[in-house]
Amino acid sequence: MQCMISCEHASRRVPRRFASLFSGQEGVLATHRAFDQGAADLARRLAKRFACAVHLGNISRLLIDLNRSPTNRRALFSSYSRPLAKEERSLLLACYYHPYRGKIMQQLATWINGGEPVLHLSVHSFTPILKGRARTADIGLLYDPARPNEREICRHIARLLKEGANGLRVRKNYPYLGKNDGFTAFLRKQYGPEVYAGIELEINEELLVSAGRKARVAEQRLGDAVEEVLRVENFSPPPKNR
Repeated sequence: MQCMISCEHASRRVPRRFASLFSGQEGVLATHRAFDQGAADLARRLAKRFACAVHLGNISRLLIDLNRSPTNRRALFSSYSRPLAKEERSLLLACYYHPYRGKIMQQLATWINGGEPVLHLSVHSFTPILKGRARTADIGLLYDPARPNEREICRHIARLLKEGANGLRVRKNYPYLGKNDGFTAFLRKQYGPEVYAGIELEINEELLVSAGRKARVAEQRLGDAVEEVLRVENFSPPPKNR
């Protein structure tokens, strides 16, 4: 089984051509609105451990959101980039959006057409407090409940995480639903559950920026669980004899 790791919100980069959109509001580019803090570093570490491909977005989601479907124009562009002329929005699509997603889709097609199933981990982080309310998880595992392969994979990962890291709060389809619009949801429409599993890892920023034992153990156990999934030849349920 092949593994691919992606991080759509890896960067807060704004090309010089679009810098004026944030004139006087540059501070927003250091916030979660612009990128997923800590997610890119985690994606790199996991890719190194699994010796697999990693794809990192190279533009802020405040310009164009690489995790949204091309038809979802309300979410694809933010309040900063939505007022751009059609030609400028088309430039963002041509230079950043389509090349990023196209490279991933090309690799997936090569593997799947060659008879190899793929586990795709899309790495994200979430802010611990949203609109004054604290999020009640350290790690969220997002998947489509209608796909048995993804359901079993997340059940397996959640069990190992809870066993191995004391006090770690693991929730499924939290703080968002895995079937909501996103890159993995888009790819599920292209490939069936027998060859593709798309799991979004949503990690609390507080855990990602921590250097404590809880964070280290959580990452180790997450890697252990994913490695067990990758050892199977297809998307049969992971071992349950733990």
